[in-house]
Amino acid sequence: ITIDGIPPGISITKEDFHDDIERRKPGARGTTPRKETDEPQIISGVFNGFSSGAPMTILFANQNTRSEDYEKHHPFPRPGHADFVASTKYKGFEDFRGGGHFSGRLTVCLVAAGVIAKKVIKHLSGENNIVVESEILEVGGEKNIKDGLDKAVKEKDSVGGIIECRVKGLPIGIGEPFFDSAESVISHVVFAVPAIKGIEFGSGFAAARMFGSAHNDAIIDEKGTTATNHAGGINGGITNGNDLVFRVAVKPTSSTPKEQQTLNKETGKVESFSVKGRHDLCIALRAPVVIEAAAAIAIADLMMESKMRE
Repeated sequence: ITIDGIPPGISITKEDFHDDIERRKPGARGTTPRKETDEPQIISGVFNGFSSGAPMTILFANQNTRSEDYEKHHPFPRPGHADFVASTKYKGFEDFRGGGHFSGRLTVCLVAAGVIAKKVIKHLSGENNIVVESEILEVGGEKNIKDGLDKAVKEKDSVGGIIECRVKGLPIGIGEPFFDSAESVISHVVFAVPAIKGIEFGSGFAAARMFGSAHNDAIIDEKGTTATNHAGGINGGITNGNDLVFRVAVKPTSSTPKEQQTLNKETGKVESFSVKGRHDLCIALRAPVVIEAAAAIAIADLMMESKMRE
């Protein structure tokens, strides 16, 4: 990953990436058995322990690879995956090993960018303590994570999940009306995360079933504090000083051991197949830190734009 626009003078070490990278790693029930060290190699942009103002390039080596798994499955484009459209768009020249640049593997780079973005946010916020945090709310339609995973194991299938992200401590005024609204910028980055199929802010879709008087957030003091937070901390595309809250829907992993029907490109017929290999039963389990990173990237960009306008 190469990150441009980082202000100079921010302390950055390899150790800064450890906690968030560890949160993304597999190991828990329902995640892939694949292991990677994911040690960041900072190639440029840091000098004597501080950001230099130049673009920062960070590399993560793939060490535990089994490309042959994808060779065997290549004739069968996985339903729900980008296999078929990628092959069509790139005229058969796509690098399909590991899913290529449609793989969830790329999220390690997003997490790295999120680490830097959080440092930029702290650098710009001064004494304000802005915190970005995410948690998984449900798996496979179950609020009890174990129950959701039990469903996946029983069916020998994959399941999705819902993740909530909350940004605390944001000042009023972050975000620009219309194209660069806080919702627009956050959503733009969030939808770059593989497997994200939906996003809602505040009450989200539930707002469509509410009366306006119930959905409206009463302002209770001169700081703009509201009695409720159905707006999710944003009015008119601009942060209002309350917690910024959004949720995302993560689809089930396309690579599932359950037998399915799909086109065999070599025979031209629809045939049965199942995916063998090291895949997550529920990728949502590893995604909270990725969504957190996406939010931090968007917030850092919006804050830098806001500072430029001052």
